[in-house]
Amino acid sequence: MLSDRSRPVIEATLPAVADNIEEIATRFYAHLFGEHPELFDGVFNRGNQAERTQQLALAGSVAVFASSLLKVPEQLPEHLLSRIAHKHASLGITPDQYDVVHEHLFWAIVDVLGTAVTPEVAAAWDEVYWLMAYALINQERGLYSARGVRPETVWREWEVAEKVSETADVVTFRMRKVSDRLVKSSLPGQYVTVQVPMPDGVRQPRQYSLTRADDDEHRQFSVKRVHGGDKPDGEVSNHLCDRVQVGDRLTLSVPFGDVVLDDSGRPVVFASAGIGITPMAGMLSHLAAAGSRLPVTLLHADVDEESFALRTQVLDDLRALSGGTAHVWFERGAASSLPAEVHAGAMDLDAVDLPEGALYYLCGPLPFMQAVRSALLDRGVAARDIQYEVFGPDLWQADLATEESPGAEAPGRHAAAVG
Repeated sequence: MLSDRSRPVIEATLPAVADNIEEIATRFYAHLFGEHPELFDGVFNRGNQAERTQQLALAGSVAVFASSLLKVPEQLPEHLLSRIAHKHASLGITPDQYDVVHEHLFWAIVDVLGTAVTPEVAAAWDEVYWLMAYALINQERGLYSARGVRPETVWREWEVAEKVSETADVVTFRMRKVSDRLVKSSLPGQYVTVQVPMPDGVRQPRQYSLTRADDDEHRQFSVKRVHGGDKPDGEVSNHLCDRVQVGDRLTLSVPFGDVVLDDSGRPVVFASAGIGITPMAGMLSHLAAAGSRLPVTLLHADVDEESFALRTQVLDDLRALSGGTAHVWFERGAASSLPAEVHAGAMDLDAVDLPEGALYYLCGPLPFMQAVRSALLDRGVAARDIQYEVFGPDLWQADLATEESPGAEAPGRHAAAVG
C-alpha cells in the first residue's frame, strides 16, 4: 500500500508522468542498452524494441500500476502483476536485475522531467517502483519454486523430433527431451520461451504457446512466419521456419503463463483468429487427453481453410469430446470440407448459440479480441469470465480495467517491467 506521505505526491505528479511516460520509457531503454548491451542476449526481444511495443508496454504498466495504487489502495492489480511475473519467470529474471532497471529508469525520469523531479517526487516514485518490483519478485519466487527451478535453471535443451508445415506460414515443432532432468507437465494454455541463437551470436527469446498436451518426453509448439509489410521481417520466426531442422537442438524454458484452462467444470468457449488458435489447440488437446465431457465450443476466424493452422488436430480433438462443437468463419467464403459449421465473413457471435454459464478464452489480433469481448459483455457475460492471451507486450490490459471498474475497457499482456 502506498504511504500517506507519498500518496498526494503521486496524485499530483501522475498526470505529468503519464503524459511523458512513453518518452521516459524510450530513453530508459536506450540508456539501459547503452550500459548493458548484454541484456539483448537471451533477455530482451529486439523485435519488440524496434517496433516500440516494449516501450509502450513498460509505459502502460508503470502508469497503470501507479494509478491502481491511487484508485484501489487496498489491493494490488493482480492480473497485471501475474502476467508480468509469468513472462519474467519464463526468461529467468533475477531479483538483482530490478536494481539495474531502477537505476536506468530513474535516470530517464530525471532526464525527461528535469527540475520537476524534486527529492520528494523522486522518493514517492521510488516507493511506487519498489512496491511493484517487490510484488513481482515475490510472485516470481513462487513461480520458480512451484516449478522446482531457479532463475538460472529454467532452461532445458530439446531436440527437434518432427517439423511439420501446417500452412504456408506456420510450422509446428515437436520437441524431444534430451536430458534425464525431471520435466513437469505444462498447464493447458501455457507457453515456453525459446532461446534462438541468431547469426550475429545473440540469443533472442520468443514465447510460443504449447499446442499439444505434453508428456514426459515431448513438447510441441507452432511458429508463424512474420513477414515484412509495415513491420520488419521476424528474425526468429523466419530462422526457425527456414533453418532449424529435425535433429537440431533448441533451448526451451519450463512452461509458464497465467491464462490457463479453468477446472471448475463449467462449459468452455474458445474464440480465436489466425495464429491465435495455438493456445486453444493446447487446451483442447488437454481436454481430449483427459476424456472431458464438458460442453466445449470452438469459434475460429481465418482467411480460408488452407490458412487455418492446426485445423486437423483441433477438429479431431473436438470431435473426440462428447460435448464439442465448432464454428469457423472464412473471409474468402464458406466453401470448406471441414467437419464444422462454416460461415463466410467475419466472426459473428449472433450466429451462434452460446452455452449458459460458460468461461471464455480469446486469442488473436487485438482488434479481434476487443470486438469479441465487447460483444460478449453486451450479451451479459461477466468480464471476469473472459480471459485473453496477447502475443507480445500487452497494449490492452483489459483485465486490469475489469479489476478497477467491472465492465470497463482499458485504453490500451505480457507487459514487462524488466523483460
